Amino acid sequence: MSEKLKVGILGGTGMVGQRFISLLEDHPWFEVAAIAASPRSAGKTYEDAVGNRWKMDTPMPEKVRKMVVMNVNEVDKVSALVDFVFSAVDMTKDEIRAIEEEYAKAETPVVSNNSAHRWTPDVPMIVPEINSSHIAVIDSQKKRLGTKRGFIAVKPNCSIQSYTPALTAWKEFEPYEVVVCTYQAISGAGKTFKDWPEMIENVIPYIGGEEEKSEKEPLRVWGKVEGDRIVPADDVKITAQCIRVPVLNGHTAACFVKFKKNPSKEQLIDKLVSFKGEPQDLKLPSAPKQFIRYMEEDNRPQVKLDVDYERGMGVSIGRLREDSIYDWKFVGLSHNTLRGAAGGAVLCAELLKEKGYISAK
Repeated sequence: MSEKLKVGILGGTGMVGQRFISLLEDHPWFEVAAIAASPRSAGKTYEDAVGNRWKMDTPMPEKVRKMVVMNVNEVDKVSALVDFVFSAVDMTKDEIRAIEEEYAKAETPVVSNNSAHRWTPDVPMIVPEINSSHIAVIDSQKKRLGTKRGFIAVKPNCSIQSYTPALTAWKEFEPYEVVVCTYQAISGAGKTFKDWPEMIENVIPYIGGEEEKSEKEPLRVWGKVEGDRIVPADDVKITAQCIRVPVLNGHTAACFVKFKKNPSKEQLIDKLVSFKGEPQDLKLPSAPKQFIRYMEEDNRPQVKLDVDYERGMGVSIGRLREDSIYDWKFVGLSHNTLRGAAGGAVLCAELLKEKGYISAK
């Protein structure tokens, strides 16, 4: 009998759901016990429900091919089979908020890739290396929901992962004004070039809702737990532009920063490469050994060469140099569907397990 925790994947037929299934194929702590999707997929085998829409580079895991897809709306049936769920459902925000709360109230913890609960005051939005202390607000959330073990935790938007870790590493130098332009891969929209041929040799200077997320979500990640809620930081101002570029995986950020203090280049690089968090201390299975690396070459980081650094869970920073208007500028790169989406959620679940918030039913 396996001692692994049993996991359900809500929205398991979409791109992020597929990434969850791929990442969990040989996970040492977790195993997929249920896959749930919309009523139109329910009752089919996973293989038939996905059809020709499998978008991962690796083959569909044999363990899930013949698994019968459940109806995501049948909360009690799904919950009975699993210890917790990952959520990657494709619904309206109101529908997502409602169904994630239903699972939580059914005493099934939810680790969500969706944005619907990112601003719910007592739902932690976690980058495990940066704000693991926010997990403490779950106790207040459980009181509100009336649950013993059910809760919701979310991960932030994929676009902030390529610059927020660097700014966090530099907190003691007090960054206070940031301009960032992100160049975002098409997989961030759940697409490949096969199903989005319009993106070939194209740039689209607009991604709906992305700029607001890029400006506001780092402030919540840097916030503090006060009573029964997380209060966002207010000591940094960020302005962003977000552009869709013809890249499959990997979000690049060009970032300009003003500091209240006056760090040297050597100090900034040292803070990057020495930065770590609880995932590294705890040696969590999905944690990168080196969370942030600095690349000295003028032409790095590059998507083709660097996006898979630390199995896609690390962040690459390069081109750190003084600026004529701001103090310093740099380029960051992160893997948007690994660190930025499913991989970040799996790491979050590992941390929650180690903290005692996720356990066998």
